[in-house]
Amino acid sequence: MPCNAAALRPQAQATGGGHFLVGLFWRRRFVFHLPSPSPVKRNFIAEFVGTFALVFIGGGAIMMASHTGNPAGLLQIALAHGLILALMVSATMNVSGGQLNPAVTIGLLFARRITPTVAGVHIVAQLLGAVVAAFALKWAMPSAVFAATQGGGQSVALDITAAQAIGLEAIATFFLMFVIYGTAVNSDAPKIGGLAIGLTIAADILAIGPLTGASMNPARSFGPALASGVFAGQVVYWAGPILGAIAAAMLWELGILKPERKA
Repeated sequence: MPCNAAALRPQAQATGGGHFLVGLFWRRRFVFHLPSPSPVKRNFIAEFVGTFALVFIGGGAIMMASHTGNPAGLLQIALAHGLILALMVSATMNVSGGQLNPAVTIGLLFARRITPTVAGVHIVAQLLGAVVAAFALKWAMPSAVFAATQGGGQSVALDITAAQAIGLEAIATFFLMFVIYGTAVNSDAPKIGGLAIGLTIAADILAIGPLTGASMNPARSFGPALASGVFAGQVVYWAGPILGAIAAAMLWELGILKPERKA
């Protein structure tokens, strides 16, 4: 039977028009009318995922260094922490500020850079992200490796006192917060994302890692402690970083930042 192209053209046009209307409906329904997430929700998700990644990758690197007996284990651990923090800070900086650390959040709160409500949301998200990551490692890693490394957490060496450990953590976190102000908080900061922050973490781990684990982050230590049931040194990992972060924040606010840059 011969095909009548002219007879089929109106049908094709009608079909095409129908597809256009259907496509327009779906676009209007699922693109134009999707509700935007609230700032609180966006901040919570960013801080949760960023801290989850830090604890999972950092803890995983500690476990693999122990499991493989890598002679360059300290360098491996430092690079893993530095790289993942640089990436996650860069990814979340324009959402929540890329804090990923209760000590940093408390330092910014003390300096009145963020409100108590924002600080509370961030700290809850950071602690939850750390806990979930630690339990994910407990589920995924060999149980013997998890137990031997206390869930990929930190511990204080027997060679130093608690006061020395707090001092080391405070100084290391001071450097971290100092770099955060210089590269992220200061409006004149170079636009390098989280690179300098990640490098500071790596340098601190190389310097004091064998003595305290170089936590610099209460959430980073709390998650593995809860998953492993080993809470030794928690005072060190809360007091030291918080004191160091506040000291660096105040030094920037009172001694370095220009008055017009403080608003």
